[in-house]
Amino acid sequence: MDRSATASSHSRDGSGTSKKSYSIQTLLGTFRMPFLLLTPACVSVGLGCALIEQNSIDVLAVILVFLGALLAHISVNVFNEYDDFTSGLDFTTSRTPFSGGSGALPAHPQTARLAHITAWVTLLGSALIGLFFVYQQGYALIPLGLVGLFLLVSYTRWWVYHPGLCLLAPGLGFGLVMVQGTAVALTGSYSVTALVASLCPTFLVSGLLLLNQFPDVEADRAVGRNHYPIAKGRKAAARLYAGLLLLAYLSVLTGIVTDILPTLSALTLLTAPLALFAAVKVIRTPDHIPALGPAMAVNVVISLVTPLLLATGLWLSIP
Repeated sequence: MDRSATASSHSRDGSGTSKKSYSIQTLLGTFRMPFLLLTPACVSVGLGCALIEQNSIDVLAVILVFLGALLAHISVNVFNEYDDFTSGLDFTTSRTPFSGGSGALPAHPQTARLAHITAWVTLLGSALIGLFFVYQQGYALIPLGLVGLFLLVSYTRWWVYHPGLCLLAPGLGFGLVMVQGTAVALTGSYSVTALVASLCPTFLVSGLLLLNQFPDVEADRAVGRNHYPIAKGRKAAARLYAGLLLLAYLSVLTGIVTDILPTLSALTLLTAPLALFAAVKVIRTPDHIPALGPAMAVNVVISLVTPLLLATGLWLSIP
């Protein structure tokens, strides 16, 4: 397939829209803007942990942490879009509002090179902000930063071909790396509070990506990917998904019982009924993709709102 065949040879189409305008719109499409909401949700948990450790945090530092995390999230999204486009996956997948990519590059393939450059530029921007915090706070952030960068550039090139690692990577990036990384960047040290708090988004985000893989099984298998729903089947993946949701809430409750997390962290339980609905729905109809739509929508809400509730509990418990 000639992916450049749809590129116009003229500077404007019939509606008078410039190619430059198309490029910007397409590039923004590769950012997967709605999914970027996950970044402030996870950063807020790390911020709450940092505030418990030290009562005052520099506002500029918080803004820089958020910007660095956002650039990293944009970078991994655009790398994913570019790799799915160049591998041919974008031309065979069935898109849903929650899976299958944005479809931006197949619609306007002339933007692919710009997207690839943008992925590397946002990666560089995130790395530079990380280096600033290393300079400010010391070397403690380096291990997490290196893990985060490795995950970012290698996810669609390596992790998606190994079921267990593919399951682990999203949660590791948005949970342990982003939450603990935020806390270390703001305080200069690791904390047990941030470690335990990071487990909730770790399990939730791994569950989010796991469920979003259900509609892509056939297309992903065709290009050689081997995530959990391919390797073990959707029924086994459905049970694993339910287990990840359970672990997310149990991690918070364990933190409360052991006095690592404040009691108000139990606010996370407010989304437990939604999690129960999603888990039951997925277990009952794992192979009926249209029927999974409501569960996938609820899954997004759980993954965004639960970390925010955890962060709220942490903030309200600041000494």
